[in-house]
Amino acid sequence: MGDLLINLLASVIAGTAVWLAGFLVRRRKLNRERAFFGLTAGGSCLLVVSRHASSPREFSVHRRDVAALVELATIARECGAHADRVGDNQPSGEIGRLTEFCVGGPGEASPRSATHVRTILRGVTYEYFDEGKRRMSFTVGDTEYVLSPETSYVLLARFWGPAGGHPVFFLGGLSAGSNLAAARYLAANHPELGRTYGADRPFALVLRVVEPAAYGTDFTELAADVTDVAFQPVPRPEQ
Repeated sequence: MGDLLINLLASVIAGTAVWLAGFLVRRRKLNRERAFFGLTAGGSCLLVVSRHASSPREFSVHRRDVAALVELATIARECGAHADRVGDNQPSGEIGRLTEFCVGGPGEASPRSATHVRTILRGVTYEYFDEGKRRMSFTVGDTEYVLSPETSYVLLARFWGPAGGHPVFFLGGLSAGSNLAAARYLAANHPELGRTYGADRPFALVLRVVEPAAYGTDFTELAADVTDVAFQPVPRPEQ
């Protein structure tokens, strides 16, 4: 009888130790995820999305951008935070007040994105077709990334405003499908990105979406780390 009690006690202790170890691992993983995204339990974040460029409705959003928002809202929920969707033509508040996920490249339908590119991502330039003002390419430094039927690109960046605070995650693709690819890449690879850039270093990555018509977002790969050239200092005024 004594041996049985000892064995039961040992099993309870072992089981408790395994559960506690697993709990601590999950807790550390969650804390790293919250630090990477600048999210807190019970806090809020902003989902800023561009208007559907070809729709006459003011608040219309492309279905793939909606899917990207779902991916990003899931990240927020995993961190115990609440996500508030804001249209790109609605006031978003000052940068750094809340973590911001900004979906869509700059353009008439994306004034918030245009502001981020103009003031922070100064080494990046987006170009458009003349007809329909569809996004055609973006250039980082001396390299141009061009939309084609076989390949699309998206710039995925994290940065802060001058006063710090919470980060902005910018997902500026050449199509709504590439915006979705960036959201899924961020959701799947943020642990590796956290190990590389930590919780306080900006980054800018060009992602290549291969054969999107055939594969959707399933074949998304890192094309280039352009952190060194995407963020340029404020030009000094001419003397």
